[in-house]
Amino acid sequence: MDDKTKKAAIAAARLEITEHLVYARLAAGCKDEHNAAVLRQISAEEKKHAEFWRSKTGVEPQPFRGRLFRVVLLARLLGLTFVLKQMERNEGTASKRYAELSAAFPETAKLSAEEGAHEKSLLGMLDEERLQYVGSVVLGLNDALVELTGALAGFTLALADTKIISLAGLVTGISAAFSMAASDYLSSKAENDPRAAKSALYTGVAYFFTVILLILPFLLLSTKLAALAITLATAVLIIFCFNYYISVAKELDFRRRFLEMTFISLGVAAFSFFIGFILKGVLGVDA
Repeated sequence: MDDKTKKAAIAAARLEITEHLVYARLAAGCKDEHNAAVLRQISAEEKKHAEFWRSKTGVEPQPFRGRLFRVVLLARLLGLTFVLKQMERNEGTASKRYAELSAAFPETAKLSAEEGAHEKSLLGMLDEERLQYVGSVVLGLNDALVELTGALAGFTLALADTKIISLAGLVTGISAAFSMAASDYLSSKAENDPRAAKSALYTGVAYFFTVILLILPFLLLSTKLAALAITLATAVLIIFCFNYYISVAKELDFRRRFLEMTFISLGVAAFSFFIGFILKGVLGVDA
């Protein structure tokens, strides 16, 4: 084995042992026994592959400590499914990692194919509460973005002072958050959904925090058009982050979902701005 191949094999071993420790630590801190069992199974697979490379190189692999800490921390903050699938998407499975080693070690082709299929299958078995309520979060988030960006655009033209716009937006947004949560609860309850209360909570919380983020520029700035511009940019950023999260965690089409949600939110805001202009003239309001 030449030096280049040996370095690649050692790097592969380090990645495998790092992933073994990632999955082991996540399993140890996982309260859901089903998810913990899945993580332990993947961890055992990664350890077996690390031992394979150790047998080839004769070098005891040392984990990438920084990567280990980062992945475990992010998984606890953002959820197991998102972080682990993002890790798979960014760095690929062993099939990419082993490409330059297949000539020296023909058995790696089979090893990488098995690992890729097995890991994907096991990750699909993860069951996280936060992903069970994606529909409720989408409901709260989407309604807040569409309704509040539209309302704030209308208020911006109809009203002169950012504090008054903030007040009107907060009253509208907070009332709507409770209304959406109540509607979601009653709808779920009517369908005998045992998770009705939690579903309503996710909807209301998603709506409320979106309201706060969208109104914040009007609370901090005195120029209403600048505040509106930042609010619309914030709306697009929220749409981007949320849809990216969902597209990774649930393996959905990011581009289509992002463009659709952005078009609807900004379209409603533009229409509401126009309506505010018309009503201001018709009613003779000069606030």
